Amino acid sequence: MTHHVLLTGFEPFDQDPLNPSWEVARALDRWQPAVMGRAGDAFEVRAAQLPCVFGDAVVRLQAAIAQWQPVLVICLGLAGGRSEITPERVAINVDDARIPDNAGRQPVDTAVQLQGPTAYFSTLPIKAMVRNLRTEGIPASVSNTAGTFVCNHVFYALMHHLAQATTKDGRPQAREARGGFIHVPALPELAARHPGMSSMALATQVRGLQVAIETALSVADDVREVGGALH
Repeated sequence: MTHHVLLTGFEPFDQDPLNPSWEVARALDRWQPAVMGRAGDAFEVRAAQLPCVFGDAVVRLQAAIAQWQPVLVICLGLAGGRSEITPERVAINVDDARIPDNAGRQPVDTAVQLQGPTAYFSTLPIKAMVRNLRTEGIPASVSNTAGTFVCNHVFYALMHHLAQATTKDGRPQAREARGGFIHVPALPELAARHPGMSSMALATQVRGLQVAIETALSVADDVREVGGALH
């Protein structure tokens, strides 16, 4: 039996011609991690592109989850200016868009989910991911803010969906699937359009996500080590 890993990335936004989150996700579509399940089952990545639009991105994400019934969901987004791959720790229940999304929507101080909790923590082993990425020579760190744009919107909606939904067998989805969000740096092609912006090569980012996925599939309990920040 093959279990699915859902990896999502966003379409380009803010007048950029490409989005590294989608370039990484689609490069890994149908990739099979070198990790086996408890019963010797294999895993296969399936990629889905999300629109950079409040609301619509969540609809597409939920459709992909329903289609693939994944055991692991990792959503990717671009963090222009960051120089590392950064697994996110927490999603907050607020939309506060500094710029309009691709449909011209610009929610300010609104809830992602009415009556939802203030925040959700990632259920990915984020510190083990960072440790293993650094061991591979790939810059990485834990991030404590996913922003308040569509990335955080999707991250929060994903965790809320996993907390509320059930599987086809009626079991809580959160018991069957882990989920979270990872921000990736700009690609060199984008950094060339924004002088001074940090970047990371696509091949390095792809390898980084392979490490992150295999870590999430093999590490049950996250490591306890320093990953915080002063600000």
